Amino acid sequence: MQESILVGVVDTPASRRAVEWAARRANERLSRVELLSVVGGAIGTVGEGAVVAEAISLTQTLLEREAERVRAHGVKADTVVARGNPVEELISASMVFDLLVIGSDFRGDHAGARSIHHGIRVAAGAHCPVVVVPDIDLAGRRGVIVGVDGSAVSGKLIAFAAAEAARTGDPLTVVNTWVTVPLPLNMSAYPADYLSGMQKVTEEALTDSLKGIPRLYPELEVHRVVERGYAATVINRLSRDARLTVIGSHGRGAIARFLLGSTSQEVLSSPSTVTVLVR
Repeated sequence: MQESILVGVVDTPASRRAVEWAARRANERLSRVELLSVVGGAIGTVGEGAVVAEAISLTQTLLEREAERVRAHGVKADTVVARGNPVEELISASMVFDLLVIGSDFRGDHAGARSIHHGIRVAAGAHCPVVVVPDIDLAGRRGVIVGVDGSAVSGKLIAFAAAEAARTGDPLTVVNTWVTVPLPLNMSAYPADYLSGMQKVTEEALTDSLKGIPRLYPELEVHRVVERGYAATVINRLSRDARLTVIGSHGRGAIARFLLGSTSQEVLSSPSTVTVLVR
C-alpha cells in the first residue's frame, strides 16, 4: 500500500529541510506527498481582503517552489493552501495521511530556539505519526534510536523503529531507563539489591518489548541500553549521533490525545536528530 506524507510548509530553513526529508523518503518508498501551508484566518476588518489575498498569493508561490523540489526527486507532489489556525489545520489534515512531517527551528545545543511550541501542539494532537526535522546537518549520521518503557505503546515504537532501521541498513538501539524513589531522610544510601533489582526489571521489560523482532528482521543489528536516569536525557544523548529517533506519546482519548508525556515533550523541544512521535 502506498504511503501518504503530509508536510507542513512555512518559509524557514527548517521547513525546507522537512520538505527535503519527505521527498527523499517518498522517493525510496514510492510515497505520495502533499504540501500544506496555512494562512491565518480573517476577522473582517477594513482593508483586510487585500492583505489576505497577497498572503495567499505568496504562499501559493512558496508551495509551488517547494513542490518543484519534491518533483525533482521523481515524486508526485500536490499543494494546498488552507485558511485558519495552523495547528488546528495540520491536526485536521493529518487524519487522512500516514505521516505528518514538520520542521523544527532548533539547531543544536547552542543555537536556535529551545522549544517548538506549535510543533509540540501539532505532534500531540495529530492523528498519525509525526516526524520533526530539526535545522541540523545530519550528514554522516547512522543509527535508529527508540525509547521504550514497557507500556502498551512500546511494541508499536519498536515495530516502527525496527522497520526503519532494516529498510535503511542502520543499527537499532533500544533504550529503557529507570529512576529511584526519593531516598528517605533516615537512609544514607539505597540498598544494593534495590538498585540491582530496578536494573533487572527494566532489562526484562526491554527484552519483552523486543519479542518477535529477531524473527522479522534476522539481519538487523540491535543494541540494548538500560540505564539509571531520566529517559529524555539518555535519548537526547544517544540521538546526537543518530539518523533517526523514535519516541511515543501516552495520550489516550479525545482530551488526553492532546497531551504529551514529559519525556516526549522534552525530546521534541530540542531534537538532536529527525524525531518521530508514534502513537
